[in-house]
Amino acid sequence: MSARNLFHIAVRNALQKEDWIITHDPLEIQFEEVRLKIDLGAERLIAAEKADEKIAVEIKSFASNIKSG
Repeated sequence: MSARNLFHIAVRNALQKEDWIITHDPLEIQFEEVRLKIDLGAERLIAAEKADEKIAVEIKSFASNIKSG
């Protein structure tokens, strides 16, 4: 499994564990001539405030595949 997939799945699982609903995987946004592709889109309802929260998540890893020794 690639590092991107490993981190992507871990972040997705963590969001779902905190009651976020994954709405887009990936989330694509277009504004005029600019098109963005973000790793995940998620939302959740806060019962106390009755308001929706929405986030977009871009997952980056700075891990290296270089083996030492």
